[in-house]
Amino acid sequence: MGYLMRRLMTFPLIMLGVSILVFVAIRLVPGDAITAMLGTNAGLLTPEQRQALAAYFGIDQSWFVQYWHWLFGVFQGNLGISVTYGKPVLDIILERFPLTLELALLSMAIALLIGLPAGVFAATRNERLSDLAVRIVAMVGQSTPNFVLGLLIIYALSAGFGILPAMGAFTPFWQDPIGNLGQMILPALTLGFAFAASVTRVVRSAMLDVLSDDYVRTARSRGVPARGVIWRHALPNALIPVVTLSGVEFGYLLGGAVLVEQIYALPGLGRLVLDAIQQRDYALVQGCVLFIAFNFMIVNLLVDLAYVALDPRVRLGEG
Repeated sequence: MGYLMRRLMTFPLIMLGVSILVFVAIRLVPGDAITAMLGTNAGLLTPEQRQALAAYFGIDQSWFVQYWHWLFGVFQGNLGISVTYGKPVLDIILERFPLTLELALLSMAIALLIGLPAGVFAATRNERLSDLAVRIVAMVGQSTPNFVLGLLIIYALSAGFGILPAMGAFTPFWQDPIGNLGQMILPALTLGFAFAASVTRVVRSAMLDVLSDDYVRTARSRGVPARGVIWRHALPNALIPVVTLSGVEFGYLLGGAVLVEQIYALPGLGRLVLDAIQQRDYALVQGCVLFIAFNFMIVNLLVDLAYVALDPRVRLGEG
C-alpha cells in the first residue's frame, strides 16, 4: 500500500479523535447555550421554558446521544445549525475562510520574502557585524508578541499620521483589489514579521551546515560563481527545515490568528471560533475545529510530499 494511501486512511481516525475531544471540551466550559444567548434574561425563564429551549437546541439529551446525532450529520455533510447565526455551520465557515486563507498566504509570502534573503545574507557573513545585526533583529521579532506589534502599528498610524487601518467588514479581492490589500496588508505584516524572524534563523543555521559540505567546496573549486554556489547549490538543500517550519506555521494560520483578527476587527475563522466559544455555540465550535484539523492534516501531507521534490534522496516508505 502506498504512502499517500496510508496517510489518507489515517485522516478519518484523527478526525474522529479530534471530534470527541472538542465535543467533550466545549461542554466542560461552565455555562450553557441558553444562558450565553439570553444573558441575564435567562434568569427570567420558567423551568418549562428552559426545558423547551433545551429540547429545541438538543442539549436536553445525554452527551452520547448528542454526539451520535452530530456525528451522523457530519457523515452526511451536515455540521449542524449555529444557534448564534441561525444558519448551517458549513456555510458560515465557508463565508469566513477566504479571509483567513488570504491572510495566511500574505503572511507566508511576506515572511519568506524577508526571511530567506536575510538568512542567506547572515550565513554568508557568519560572525561579522552584519550577521550579528540580522540575528538581533530576528531575536527581537521572535520575542515580540503579535498583538503587541499590531497595537504598536495601530498607535503609530493613528498618533503619527492621524489615520487608522481599515477594519470591519471584509472586502473580497475580486471585488476591490486595492481596498482588499489596504485592509489585509497590516495584519499580514503583523503576522509575517514574527514568522520572518523564525525563517531567518532557520535558514541561517541550515545554510551554515550546507556551506561546509564537500559538494559546495567542490563547486567553488571548479570556479562556479559565489552567487551560483549559494542560490543554486546550497539553498535548495537547506530548504527542508524551512518547509517543515512553514507547514506548521501555515497550518496554524489557517486555524485563524485569533489575536490579530481581534485587534484589526477582521471577521476571520479564528475570531469566529472565539465568539462561538463565548456564546457556547456547540455546533459552530465543533464544526470549526474539525475544519481546522482537516486543513492542518492536508498541509502536513503536502509538506511531506514537498520533501521528495526538494531532496531526491528522501524516499517515502512504500508498503
